Amino acid sequence: MAVKLYEGEEQTTLQIKRLFRAPPQRVYAAWTDSQEMRHWVCPDDSFGDAEIEADVRVGGRFRLVMHAPDGGVHRVGGVYREVAPNERLVYTGAWESTPERESLVTVEFRWAGEGTELVLTHQRFADQGARDRHLQGWTGSIGRLERFLA
Repeated sequence: MAVKLYEGEEQTTLQIKRLFRAPPQRVYAAWTDSQEMRHWVCPDDSFGDAEIEADVRVGGRFRLVMHAPDGGVHRVGGVYREVAPNERLVYTGAWESTPERESLVTVEFRWAGEGTELVLTHQRFADQGARDRHLQGWTGSIGRLERFLA
């Protein structure tokens, strides 16, 4: 997995690249089917399965609820801005506790040999600390996605 944390004016952006041994259609399905997403989208196994509602179309909304092992409940939602099946998703995201802090996520699904290179770019964090916390969460989620797809 390759990670890039941007410097300068783009310091509130992160990018993760990961190769999966599955075709783009399979990785895209795991990313867009709420019944599949619930098994991998949390940052680690201690969270269990998430609650997810996803209307994957331009203008459609998603809502994710994660139950932390300490009893905390984390809710995030957003709107799909671009949907290109098996190729690209672009959506906004904001935690219900801080709705004014809307970020933007772009996920690209690229053929790579017999698998898929997933490129996730998450931008517009409130600060570097938020970016770094999300990097930790995304790293765990993508690791769970890899195990889910195996």
